[in-house]
Amino acid sequence: MAPPAPPPSRVFAELDLAPSPAPEGRVEPAALPGREVHVSGSAELSARPDRARVSLRLGSRKEAAVAARSSVSRRLQYIAHTARLHGIPEENMTVTEDFSRVENTYQMEAEVCIIFSDFGKMQNVCNLLIEKLGTSVTISPPHFYHTPEAIDVLRRQVCVTAVGNTRRKAQEVCQLFGQALGKPLLIKEEETKEWGGHIDSHLSLSADSQTLQERIQNATAYASCRVFAVFEIKGKENRRSKLP
Repeated sequence: MAPPAPPPSRVFAELDLAPSPAPEGRVEPAALPGREVHVSGSAELSARPDRARVSLRLGSRKEAAVAARSSVSRRLQYIAHTARLHGIPEENMTVTEDFSRVENTYQMEAEVCIIFSDFGKMQNVCNLLIEKLGTSVTISPPHFYHTPEAIDVLRRQVCVTAVGNTRRKAQEVCQLFGQALGKPLLIKEEETKEWGGHIDSHLSLSADSQTLQERIQNATAYASCRVFAVFEIKGKENRRSKLP
């Protein structure tokens, strides 16, 4: 659930319009002392998950150990071949195998975990494997999550966006009084919040009945940022029309 909305943005402007005398009759274009605009602003952004992990399970129980291993091995080779044809790097695939004896039979089980960055490609691979391997393979619903790099990008973007919103607000305040906005004197990040999203974990709390889009939405990460800034106020705004 999203946190409560931040309080309304505050705008404080000190607009002493009486110009200070320039030394020795020289006109000074820089901002006059004490002329400042104080503004706070905020931003909220979201980021869809950038990774999905799919787990495939398969197994075989035979009276002969070689037959049990061979049955699973053939399917593992087909899964790896299909993944390579779709451009999945080998480092994005992990295979674990478990071989055991159950009563008078031999049991071979394997699990393949594949990490996708392209969700359309993920659907194509899963659909093909279901079509070709049928019930001999069990494919779990995808687990969507964010890489640390994706979360870092979200944090930077929401801060930069909040600063940009704050500057535009200060500029509009200055224009309202016929003034020009000067350079920033202070930019302070007052509050940041993050919610939603999934981390890189093998566990997923999502219900199996959810659709693919519902899973992506539930894994979407959100971030908000509020900043406070102080800008100089320069002289009168130049309103001369520019020649075409």
